[in-house]
Amino acid sequence: MNQIENKGRSPFYPDQPVPAELFVGRAQQIDRIQKQAVGQVAAGKPVNVFIEGEYGIGKTSIARFTQWLAERDQKLLGIYATLERADSMDDVGTAVLEGTLRTGVYDPGLGDKIRNVLAKYVGRQTLFGVTLHAEALKTEGPRVAAGLLPFLGETLMIVKDQGVRGVFLVLDEINGIAGNPKFAPFLKGLSDLNAAVAPGQPVLPLLLMLVGVEERRRELATHHPSVAGIFDVVRIERLSEQEMTEFYKNAFGSVHVEVDAAALDTLTYYAAGFPRIMHVLGNAAFWLDRDGRVDRQDAVAAVMAAAEQVGSRYVDKQVYQALRSRDYQSILRKIGQLAPGTMTFNKKDVEKGLTDTEKRRFNNFLQKMKRLKVLRSGDVKGEYEFTMRMVRLYIWLRSQRETKS
Repeated sequence: MNQIENKGRSPFYPDQPVPAELFVGRAQQIDRIQKQAVGQVAAGKPVNVFIEGEYGIGKTSIARFTQWLAERDQKLLGIYATLERADSMDDVGTAVLEGTLRTGVYDPGLGDKIRNVLAKYVGRQTLFGVTLHAEALKTEGPRVAAGLLPFLGETLMIVKDQGVRGVFLVLDEINGIAGNPKFAPFLKGLSDLNAAVAPGQPVLPLLLMLVGVEERRRELATHHPSVAGIFDVVRIERLSEQEMTEFYKNAFGSVHVEVDAAALDTLTYYAAGFPRIMHVLGNAAFWLDRDGRVDRQDAVAAVMAAAEQVGSRYVDKQVYQALRSRDYQSILRKIGQLAPGTMTFNKKDVEKGLTDTEKRRFNNFLQKMKRLKVLRSGDVKGEYEFTMRMVRLYIWLRSQRETKS
């Protein structure tokens, strides 16, 4: 039987947070969160943390992993709320309520007890989890947002007899809501209200963790300058080459697949320290391999396949659709035709190949590409750098196809 027919489950998770058993690196940041945040909350002191880093750097995985550890080791109740679809404060309340109803990752019994008390929002149990009453959640969202601290306190009381010592609330995907001028005062008010309880009354042991890029944290501060002072900022940097190599060896080894040195060099080069890209590349290599050994040829094929995947999901939808102007599209195609290994370019060099109309629009194009997180300013005046190698590779591949057609 062909090796490809014997493949089991892929050890890579390109579209979801990394399972605890495959987590690699970040030991220093995790230890800091566990000691300075989780430990303090378990002892009764509220703490606010902001997990900060580039897109695809693994912020969500860090948040979910530390939340899982807090549930297991310190008996904190983990509530994970994604604000991806939140535009208003009412939406925030709805997202927190939904996250509360889906709690119990480490100890499902806690989630069951909460859902029993909040049964009016819960539909039926299925093979894929619980179904929730969307309209009921939306109706209740404003009340939860207006009284989030009491709501979390009431939720904690439901499971207090199970030894739960506090709440670990994660607010993820804050890109949209951060621009709402009410969100920053909401966060500051939540922190202040918890600190200003009456003498003799206990504060709510709450670990409030926000997850986002640096620009969103700074945006919050523009709406309420003092909000910057309530968060302990934990910066997540790219993984080192050694950490990436360790990850690939462990992941492939877990399914009895070998990976040679040349393949590792290729995979780590194009992953460039981004965990999400590491998983996309590893997953592609896993399915392309046919002999139980990932070699350089497999890795190169995986890079090309992954570039198409990243491109169709991110670049096409978020970049090319935003560049509706023919001039912008032409400029990007000309930049894309530069050697695919070139991550930087000089503005003056590119201008030589542009039409007069394109030259007039070039500055606006560059600013738009920076806002889209495709480019950033380089170290030298007039220099620009692509933020991700896989995005750079896809733009090159697409420019080659468009030129031929």
